[in-house]
Amino acid sequence: MTYVLLLLAIVSEVSATVSLKLSEGFTKPVPSVVVVIGYVAAFLFLSQALKRGMAVGVAYGVWSAVGVVAVAVIGTLFLGERLAPMQIGGIGLLILGVLALELGGAH
Repeated sequence: MTYVLLLLAIVSEVSATVSLKLSEGFTKPVPSVVVVIGYVAAFLFLSQALKRGMAVGVAYGVWSAVGVVAVAVIGTLFLGERLAPMQIGGIGLLILGVLALELGGAH
């Protein structure tokens, strides 16, 4: 259940972050509302995952890294943004870091 809550936190945060771009400085009402609701939901879901025993380092590491990767991919696929080779390498390092957190916590 903790991973479901973490996944909901990630989806909420990514939705809010993409909507932040689409809100054009909070000048568009619908994306602006999604920003506020998304960030509130993200923190509520994250707090519930932590309450149920997920380690804060693992939860925050996974939440932030998956969020960064998801937003970068969405930006590239749907918002006309580009990823430089250095940025792609950075995404790879984020993934390795999250794996290290997960695998290190298993021992």
